[in-house]
Amino acid sequence: MTMQAEAPSAPFKAAPRAIPTEAEIEAKARARLKARRTLVISLRIAILVAVLGIWELGAQTGFIDPFFFASPSGIAEQIWVWMTEGTSQGSLWVQILVTLEETVLGFFIGAAGGIVCGIVLGRNKLLADVFSIYIKIANSIPRVVLGSIFIIALGLGMASKVALAVVMVFFVVFANAFQGVREADRAMIANAQILGASPFQITTSVIIPSAMSWILASLHVSFGFALVGAVVGEFLGAKQGVGLLIATAQGAFNANGVFAAMIILAVLALVMEFLITLVENRLVKWRPVPYSEQN
Repeated sequence: MTMQAEAPSAPFKAAPRAIPTEAEIEAKARARLKARRTLVISLRIAILVAVLGIWELGAQTGFIDPFFFASPSGIAEQIWVWMTEGTSQGSLWVQILVTLEETVLGFFIGAAGGIVCGIVLGRNKLLADVFSIYIKIANSIPRVVLGSIFIIALGLGMASKVALAVVMVFFVVFANAFQGVREADRAMIANAQILGASPFQITTSVIIPSAMSWILASLHVSFGFALVGAVVGEFLGAKQGVGLLIATAQGAFNANGVFAAMIILAVLALVMEFLITLVENRLVKWRPVPYSEQN
């Protein structure tokens, strides 16, 4: 019986993989980003619920003394009473608006002064050397002492709280603006000088855009300092404001009132932080997406 040789089989060819289109890649990236945001929000809510639950359970069982450390239910009840019946100083919304007005005024005045002074001293080494010692001395003075001086000089009205908020903001913004100017790209400055740009054009077209990231970073922190300055000023002496609510609650040993005012201040700070972030995203659209937001 004769055997026929089998013909060698053709090599196996894998099916070509479909190359994903740009739209598909973008859709997958958006899906991953949405899933991550959902995870972050879920974890934040879970942590908040867990903390509040443990706090409330400790207060109900007596493990935590609610007279000194309050309780979530008591704080919520206090906020509701303030919203519906008002506070001892009047409407809760009036107190919030007073504190917010003091904070915003102090924030803008202090930020503007810090930016201008930081840029001017950063561009002029002689002025920086002359005024550096005075800036260090002024920055070393405790803010509470300045608050007392402002209240004596400007009274219990809004001016003393705005002045303290200005001081709190100025040094933070000034330090960042000054450092941002000093860290400007020397090669870009030299190229602008070669092209015939004037010192003013170099400052506005090269220095300030280069320092913008430093300045905007300081604004996120400085608004919180402005809020602290306004509240501390109200705490030291005021006719209205959230700080006065804290002082009044403290004098009455009302822990729920103290925590309720703190929560109100935290909400104000978060709202303003969100607004500052929106402004920052509009001003620096050219900035690449941070690595932390890509993963």
